[in-house]
Amino acid sequence: MADPSSYRPKPGQIPDSPGVYKFRDEHRRVIYVGKAKNLRQRLANYFQDLAGLHPRTRTMVTTAASVEWTVVSTEVEALQLEYSWIKEFDPRFNVKYRDDKSYPYLAVTLNEDFPRVQVMRGAKKKGVRYFGPYGHAWAIRETVDLMLRVFPVRTCSAGVFKNAARTGRPCLLGYIGKCSAPCVGRVTPEEHRELAEDFCDFMAGRTGTYIRRLEKDMTAAAEEMEYERAARLRDDAEALKRAMEKSAVVLADATDADLIAVAEDELEAAVQIFHVRGGRVRGQRGWVTDKVEAVDTSGLVEHALQQLYGEETGDSVPKEVLVPALPEETEAVAQWLADRRGSQVSLRIPQRGDKKDLMVTVQRNAQQALGLHKTKRASDLTTRSRALEEITEALGLDTAPLRIECYDISHLQGDDVVASMVVFEDGLARKSEYRRFQIKGFEGQDDVRSMHEVIGRRFKRYLQDKERTGEWEEPQESGPAPTGPVPAPAPAGEPGPAEHDPGAGESEPREDDGRPKRFAYPPQLVVVDGGQPQVAAAKRALDELGIDDIAVCGLAKRLEEVWLPGDDDPVVLPRSSEGLYLLQRVRDEAHRFAITYQRAKRAKRIRSSPLDDVTGLGETRKQALIKHFGSVKKLRQATIDEICEVPGIGRRTAESVAAALASTAPAAPAVNTATGEIIEEDDGGTS
Repeated sequence: MADPSSYRPKPGQIPDSPGVYKFRDEHRRVIYVGKAKNLRQRLANYFQDLAGLHPRTRTMVTTAASVEWTVVSTEVEALQLEYSWIKEFDPRFNVKYRDDKSYPYLAVTLNEDFPRVQVMRGAKKKGVRYFGPYGHAWAIRETVDLMLRVFPVRTCSAGVFKNAARTGRPCLLGYIGKCSAPCVGRVTPEEHRELAEDFCDFMAGRTGTYIRRLEKDMTAAAEEMEYERAARLRDDAEALKRAMEKSAVVLADATDADLIAVAEDELEAAVQIFHVRGGRVRGQRGWVTDKVEAVDTSGLVEHALQQLYGEETGDSVPKEVLVPALPEETEAVAQWLADRRGSQVSLRIPQRGDKKDLMVTVQRNAQQALGLHKTKRASDLTTRSRALEEITEALGLDTAPLRIECYDISHLQGDDVVASMVVFEDGLARKSEYRRFQIKGFEGQDDVRSMHEVIGRRFKRYLQDKERTGEWEEPQESGPAPTGPVPAPAPAGEPGPAEHDPGAGESEPREDDGRPKRFAYPPQLVVVDGGQPQVAAAKRALDELGIDDIAVCGLAKRLEEVWLPGDDDPVVLPRSSEGLYLLQRVRDEAHRFAITYQRAKRAKRIRSSPLDDVTGLGETRKQALIKHFGSVKKLRQATIDEICEVPGIGRRTAESVAAALASTAPAAPAVNTATGEIIEEDDGGTS
């Protein structure tokens, strides 16, 4: 591990102009490439106290052995040079997107004497017009089959074409009218190229011209009583319309745009791109990447733009590029895109209307792609086994943690404090074992005390189960262990199952009446969401119960560091570690489960009404009161006589209602979080 101060440039040696810099390791391999509009300021950030650097940046600068830079005149040149160097050197610490599959394109080989329509994959070739990418090759073939009625362009290979020219006989498509047969001279090279260019124009979105022309010719043929020709033109127009219908209109103004969305977590990111041409989605693609450098959403977007358009020119770069976050150097990136297109390119975040709605769809696809990637990774048995082995080695455990329990605390500004417990067995979620808790030992916000309470309650219950079943090590002095009543579904504040796993529990240990035990199995590892304080609280709770055979660790979200009880320094698992990935999945699932419960609890509290506590007041009469007065606020201001005027409300009930409302302080006014507007309680109701 190198000391960055050993290769730090001397003061004043670094220029303060735009440029691109490279970090090299001891073997002179380029490990990172970056750009800056001020090299001196940017490079100074890398040579500060290591404790203040992001862990990934810290790893990079300690791996490097030297740094060098190249000065350029503009930020646009810096962007272009950065892209070129990343392509050339493939640095290990730069974000590199990788396609999750090889996407097929509809390609027209305009660089040939007789252009050919075909499916192409892989790197793009000069002189070939591409449309797509498509999700499946069969979708391209269906579209081409419909369009060959109107644009009978050559689709055969070079071998078939030469053989037909030699024998003077066209292939089957030439006989059935789906190829103009330039191989045997039915059309001239110029006429065939015009057909290919018309095909490209239609695929590029200029569809209305051709359909109107066919319909006009059809009408003229019918007037001249050439009914067979009119029927053929009608079928041609219908074929083009069917080809258009395969991609629905998503933007009514016939926009040419690319929409880019990013879904990310601490370790990985997924990018989805929708290619919209003529207002229709003409293609879709996606990438998944490891976040090997300290990069935010705007940085991921900039890398995606470089990946998308680094080799593109002309119309391949659309007029509009819609993104979820603007790159740090927005003007430079927009100018770079404009240079590649040859005209102005709008780079912006959609704010309203159809484009924003479509961006939501693209974002949803990105989230699903990231989730699918994680699911595939987690479902692999070999990967899960390696993850458990890495956790065992990193934490110094005696055996692999086949059962892992993770705990998380959730609240909203100290209110509705709850906790979650999720269970992973053999690296997979066991949802039937999930539990949730209400914090009831104290009021207010204190994550450390909350964690201590939850761990104590969970394992106290585990010890009670062991004692009841005779597994407790200390002998009982008299009589059998009390069994007590069978616990019903968990009341508020008690742990209880929350998500049902169909078929689960068929072979689990049972209570006396056949119900599954709620805390039958201890974990080999307890993971808490947090750092040193939370880990210490969890360990203290186990020590107080005399439990010393369960390992405890914490995963701090900000830096993805693993903390062990009593250690001053965290355990830093390698960036590519499957063990770190599994711990992150466990922690994220606990967080999801906790926040879902907290939101549900808060929503139930918000929907509650002071009238709920009035004995004998049913839902019908509550609604009648609200309907009569308009709101709880106005009902609180009413006299007993005024309340008695409501049909069905007697004086005794009216007195109970007035007393209940008087003893309840008015709630704080609700606030619309989007506008900041205070919502007056003048039209509310109960539920």
